Amino acid sequence: MNIERNISSTRFSFKNFVKEESFGGFILIIVTVIALIWANSRFYDSYDFLWHDLKLGISLGNFELKGSLQHWINDGLMALFFFTIGLEIKRELLAGELSSMKKASLPIMAALGGMIIPAIIYAAINFKNPDYINGWGVPMATDIAFTLGILSLLGDKVNINLKIFLTALAIADDLGAILIIAIFYTESINVAELINAGVFLSVLIIANRLGVRRTAFYAIVGIIGVWMSFIYSGVHATIAGVLIAFTIPARTRISEKYYTDRLCNFIKEFEKEKPNDSTILTKTQSYLINKIEELSDKAQTPLQKLEHDLHPISSFFILPLFALANAGVHIEGNILSLLFHPIALGIIFGLVIGKFLGISLFSKLIISLNLASLPDGVTWRQLYGVGFLAGIGFTMSIFISDMAFISDYYVQIAKVGIFAGSLLAAVIGMIILGSSPLKKSK
Repeated sequence: MNIERNISSTRFSFKNFVKEESFGGFILIIVTVIALIWANSRFYDSYDFLWHDLKLGISLGNFELKGSLQHWINDGLMALFFFTIGLEIKRELLAGELSSMKKASLPIMAALGGMIIPAIIYAAINFKNPDYINGWGVPMATDIAFTLGILSLLGDKVNINLKIFLTALAIADDLGAILIIAIFYTESINVAELINAGVFLSVLIIANRLGVRRTAFYAIVGIIGVWMSFIYSGVHATIAGVLIAFTIPARTRISEKYYTDRLCNFIKEFEKEKPNDSTILTKTQSYLINKIEELSDKAQTPLQKLEHDLHPISSFFILPLFALANAGVHIEGNILSLLFHPIALGIIFGLVIGKFLGISLFSKLIISLNLASLPDGVTWRQLYGVGFLAGIGFTMSIFISDMAFISDYYVQIAKVGIFAGSLLAAVIGMIILGSSPLKKSK
């Protein structure tokens, strides 16, 4: 009975997660369209000034920290976005779809294939030109908000286990993208600042071990110590967000049995209290409610609490703002010349063909070796459809493209390729999944 209740609870929370991501995906689509229209209208100058020319920051004596609004979004707010991703990855590694080899093998292998093959395809198209080749990491990414948003349009045509598989795949993909950014898209490293960051990270890890649960402590040490050190280290500051997330405690202060026993006692005491025929609670009722809140706080892990609080901020504020600041590609000249540029072609073929081939072939390989099996109720046709949907790169792809190319013109071409590839992948994926008959779960 407890097992069934736990499974039901997990499915319920996952459905809420999917709904939130799906709605966030729709907002991303709307904001992207707004950004594209704004950047290609007669108001382009205002778009360029707001995001690129307007400088914000602080100056204290010789210390100065200033940047464009786009810079603060990409290095500041996106660090919070990556912090949220870090919390999701840690949760999945501890108790989710990546918590055991049996659960994790299929989505991890699928994600690995979905990163390797697109990179190879991009490199094959652009290997002759050293100015273009650095964009190999752009088509490796999958945008979870967009993919789940598109998937939700299909309603009951999609098995819940397919959504779980796609989510686990995207999270594993995010982890891969984070490693790629840290290792391959770091130009110069200030070792002293990285040592600084390491010291502050050690403080957070020790605090975790000692049972410190105050999120304010992790925020202060994380921002002032780790994030600021990464800003000056040369390694992209968003990596700091992920590392800080891994130090957040994932243990409850009290056991489940202690929580349920105490909660039952408080409820019984609450029921015994005579109502005062008023909207105002009695002192005893108010006291008991406060005790229940304190008890519930102790029964939650700081990791899950933070993830729950930050996820809406990430989905409905940070990502739309990122899209508004970065998706406004000002297209000059012939759009076809941009689409048929080797950079754009590498990204388009990488996202559409590479993602599909990588996910499908690597999934076939691990299943043929009897190291994994298809999720219950999921067919190969549906997995192929997800393979195409995973080609919606968008957020991560745009993020990587800004680091991959120095030339603004190349970044513009890359973003055109990202939009075209993501759109094509979404359409093909929807057609395949929409025409796939549902297989009943066992």
